[in-house]
Amino acid sequence: MLCLTRLAAATTLALIVAACASTPPTHHNVDSSVDFAAFRTFDYFDRLATDEPEYQSLISNFLMVAVSQEMDKRGFEHTEQDPDLRINFYIHTKDKIKTRTVPTGGAYYGWRDPFYDPWVGYGGYQTRVDQYQEGTLNIDVVDASTNKLVWEGSITGRVTDKTLRNLEENIDEAVALIMANFPVTAGGSQ
Repeated sequence: MLCLTRLAAATTLALIVAACASTPPTHHNVDSSVDFAAFRTFDYFDRLATDEPEYQSLISNFLMVAVSQEMDKRGFEHTEQDPDLRINFYIHTKDKIKTRTVPTGGAYYGWRDPFYDPWVGYGGYQTRVDQYQEGTLNIDVVDASTNKLVWEGSITGRVTDKTLRNLEENIDEAVALIMANFPVTAGGSQ
């Protein structure tokens, strides 16, 4: 179970690395009733959802560094003493299947396959199945005084081996994409 958790977390963050090749979709939600001008400091939950039961994971560490950089750019101060905001991370992966029907064709005519169909009556069709993993990284920002979620951002994309090779850099890029939608600077308004 522990190995599966680590693999899922690493795999999901690998999807974020895919952000480099083509920008994966990001989503965000904000509690419009909250006065963001009151927030100036932040910290992380004592137990992050991306941690292992016995210790803090490398992924949690990479995420905290990346989010701290983004919050610092926005004028927020990191403090462990009575912060205004607390931040947590969630990672989820799932196996996906994509199917498509393509014309079969002889060895000579097979080059048409990804471009267009041959004339009617030529050969048959086959179904191709593509199995892959899709991962989502969520960043939750909680009002520490009320323990209420005030902002969340996420990124979703396909996980590849390439994304796992340079995990820390890819996490930095994914967090920057997510945090681009963060609504305020410290003490500022939306």
